[in-house]
This record gives sequence, structure tokens and C-alpha cells, in this order.
Amino acid sequence: MLEVILKRFEMPDEIRNFEKGKFEIVKLGSMTIGRATYEPGWKWSEHVGSLIGKKYCEVEHVGLVVSGTATAALENGDIIELTQGALFYIPSIAHDSWVVGTEPYVSLHFLGADHYTK
Repeated sequence: MLEVILKRFEMPDEIRNFEKGKFEIVKLGSMTIGRATYEPGWKWSEHVGSLIGKKYCEVEHVGLVVSGTATAALENGDIIELTQGALFYIPSIAHDSWVVGTEPYVSLHFLGADHYTK
């Protein structure tokens, strides 16, 4: 029998908190979806990587920017600006990211959420 599942980020299955941000997890069947919320001044290498002993994130991401702006900088030198409404794919190569400007950054993650911040 098929089952319909309804969930909301207001009641996530898990919250991963760190300085200047949080990553909320919702599980729907075999899929894990994440919502990243980062304050101005947040940087992955400083606020997440330092907690797990890594200089770069190596998680593959597919997502959608809900609000704000961030930069993703790949180890190979490519720089990507992530702005509201952008759908993004970041491969599983070493990269850092940070919030740009004075507005919080919020994005939904459809791939990689189960491994992110771990």
C-alpha cells in the first residue's frame, strides 16, 4: 500500500546547529531534504569544517536558493554566486562557501543533505 507523507520544516526530523547557522533535515520515504539557514558572516570552513576537522566540504549538492546570496568556491578555482531562485549543482569536489552581504542565506538541498555537516 502506498502512503502519503506530509512534513514541514517547522517540525524537522533533525536539526544540526552550528555557529551562525543551522541545517534542518526532513526525511520523506527514501529521500532526505535539508534546509540551510546561514547568518551574515557564516563560512563553511570556519563554522562547519572546523567542527569536523575539514578544510573543505566534499558533499555533492543539488539545491535551490530560497533567499539571500552565497558564494561557492571550488578548490580548482571556479567561483559560483548563488542567488535567490537559482537551482544549483555542486559536484563532490572540495569547495568552501560563505554568505555574501547582510541578508541571511536560505537554501533547500535535495541531494547531499544526509551527509552535510557530518
